[in-house]
This record gives sequence, C-alpha cells and structure tokens, in this order.
Amino acid sequence: MKQNKNPWLWVPTLYFAEGIPYFLVNTISVVMFTDMGMPNGQMSLYTSLLYLPWVIKPLWSPFVDLIKNKHWWIMAMQILMSLAMLLLPFLLPQGPGTSFASAPLFFVTLGLFWVTAFASATHDIAADGFYMLALDSNKQAEFVGIRSTFYRLSSIFGQGVLVALAGVLDRYMSDVHVAWQITLILSAVIFSAVTLYHTWHLPKPAQDRMSMATTKEDIFRGFRQAFATFFKKKHIFIALAFMLLYRLPEAFLVKMMNPFMLNSVADGGLGMTKEEVGLIYGTIGIAALTVGGILGGIAASRWGLKKSLWPMALSLALPCLSFVFLAMFQPENNWIIGSCVALDQFGYGFGFTAYMLYLIYFSEGEFKTAHYSICTAFMALSMMLPGLVAGYIQEWLGYTSFFIFVMICCLATVAVTRMIKVDPEFGKKQKQ
Repeated sequence: MKQNKNPWLWVPTLYFAEGIPYFLVNTISVVMFTDMGMPNGQMSLYTSLLYLPWVIKPLWSPFVDLIKNKHWWIMAMQILMSLAMLLLPFLLPQGPGTSFASAPLFFVTLGLFWVTAFASATHDIAADGFYMLALDSNKQAEFVGIRSTFYRLSSIFGQGVLVALAGVLDRYMSDVHVAWQITLILSAVIFSAVTLYHTWHLPKPAQDRMSMATTKEDIFRGFRQAFATFFKKKHIFIALAFMLLYRLPEAFLVKMMNPFMLNSVADGGLGMTKEEVGLIYGTIGIAALTVGGILGGIAASRWGLKKSLWPMALSLALPCLSFVFLAMFQPENNWIIGSCVALDQFGYGFGFTAYMLYLIYFSEGEFKTAHYSICTAFMALSMMLPGLVAGYIQEWLGYTSFFIFVMICCLATVAVTRMIKVDPEFGKKQKQ
C-alpha cells in the first residue's frame, strides 16, 4: 500500500467521520428522545451522561500511544461504531412516547449510544494524533481549514439533514419510530461506507508506530507528574472556575434549545416541525456559529486575549436574551425564530474563541499537551454538569422562567471573566 497518499483522499473523510458519531450521540439523541415523548428532565439527564467519555478522555489517551498505532485505533473504532450504529435502529424501543424511558429495550438503546460515545472519544484521540504523524508541518497548516470545514459539514449533516429527514419521514409515514429507524439506518450506512473507504485510502505513515520505548511505568509516572503539576499551577482555582462557569448560560440553553423548538405552543414551546428545526438550528445556526468563530479568531489575533475577554464574554452571554423573547411571545414566523437562533449561535461562536485561547494560555509550560488535555476535560464537564439538571429545572420553571434563569447565569460568566488574569500580549499577531 502506498504510504504517502494525497491528503485530499483522506483528511476530508476522516474529519467528516469524526463528527457524525459525536453529533449522533450529543444532538440527534436529544431530538429523538424528545420526539418520542420523553420528559425533558429524563432526556437531559440521560443525554448529558452520554457526554462523560469526552470528560474522562485524558485518562486513557496515553494508552492509544502505548497499544498498537493510530491507524489501528482509527479503523478499530470506526468498525465498532459502524456495528453499533447499524444495530441501534433495530433495537429502538417501541411504544407510547411517555413510557419511552421505561420501554424494555430502552437501556439497550442507551448502551449502544454509550458504546458509540466511548468509541467516538477514542477515535478523536487517534485521528488528531494521526493527522500530525501523516502530514508534515506545512501540510498540517495547509489542511487545518479543510479538516475544520468537513467537521462542520458533518455537523450540518447530523444536526440539520438527518433531523429534517426524520421529520419528512414522520410526516409521510405517521410513525415516529419508523421515521427514526430509517434515519438512523441511513446514517449508519453512510458511516459504514466511509469506514470501508478508509480501509483502502487511509495511509500508513512510517512514523505511526507503537511506542516500544514507553513502558507502563512510564505512562503512570507521566500521569502523576502531569496531574500533579497541573493542580499546582498558579491561580488554579480561578482557572477551574473559569473553565466550568464561563459557558454556564449556554450550557443550560443548548440542552433545552431543541426541546423548546419542538414542544407544542400549549406546553410553552414553539411547536416547530423537525424539518424546521433541522433547517434553522442544524443549518442556519451552525453557519452562524462558524462565522462567529472565524471572526472571533480574527479579532483575537488583532486584540490579543486580554482585550478580547470582555467583548467575547458579553457576546456569549447576552444573546441568550433572544430565547427569553421567543419564550414570552412564541412567534410563528420562522424568519424571527431563525434570526434569534442565528444571533445566539453567532454570539456563542465569537465568545467561545476567548475560552479556547484561555485553555491554550493556561496550558503553557511543561507538560503542555497533557495539561491542555486536562483543560478540555473540564471544558466537557462544564457542558455535562448543567445538562444533567437542565431538563428538571425547565420542567419546574416552565420555558419562560427557565430562559430568565439562563440570563441570571450570565452573572457567572461576568464574575469569572473579571477574576482571571492573562498576559496582555498573548494571542496577538506578531508584527513583522
């Protein structure tokens, strides 16, 4: 097999494949469980627990280096996910929507989502390492935009196309379970086809070898040193507070966004169809998020992290007010709803830039890679913990009061932004 394949043959498909299971687990599951009548409290609890593999990913990432090689891990995880995704539609629980969580096969379904989640998190580790091994630094820089683009396309496919397809099928077949079964079968077939493609077109770079010099003792010694030095960093508690609370309003909001749009007007929602949600949130919203992220990167490179912090923090927090408006007035006009969603997602994309830059800033120094991995674990935890209770809080408060509660959570974003200290020059583009 040719070792140095053209990156165009595998970089786009690898990162498209990285996104599909992630969005299946973290977004499509939310829409599907809501669509089948699961109460918001149970839905947010179960789907937030599915996020756990990305939280604890740093604990097993070194073993991806120690056991086999990155190519093996990528193919093994893609095959495992293909099998889980192919099996999932046929084990989907049937029955009345309100008893969905107590259906006999529900926890088997949830187990398959868990398998997919753990395999997806492991695939992320291997794919990112493989990218650096298979390409030289020049090619890495050249294709970084390509990989991001195809990951975003997988987001549009998962959160937009598949959700809309389920809506179309449901409307024509009048059976929500069959509609989701067909939708999941299609996604499984597409992912399996990409897996099959990779068996022939994923390169085997000479540098991608199992680290024979690294022993089990070295791994555990490195673990201890990395974690010990991380928690001894200066201002560690302020940094952890920032990592956990900066995105608090968005963490609550994003878990209830799809249920709010799908739930009936009588229940306080917007009464939208899945096709409308797929278009507005899964397509327009993702486009706005991407544009916000791009402009955030440009702004941060000009201003630096310190000057970017407040504009970006307010950009992330204040657009949540648009959902207070939507909940109070429940407009039927999709242009108004789409504009509110786009505003929120643009603000989140712009504001998230400061968060990512801070993780990089705090990771500087010895064990930079390991410390950044730990930071991303806290990043995942910041979304998982609010999600566990978001549905129960919404059921208790109702949608309007829930989104007012989200706005109150913006005070946490303001507080932690005020607390942190960063180098004024960090992130600025250096003048030539």
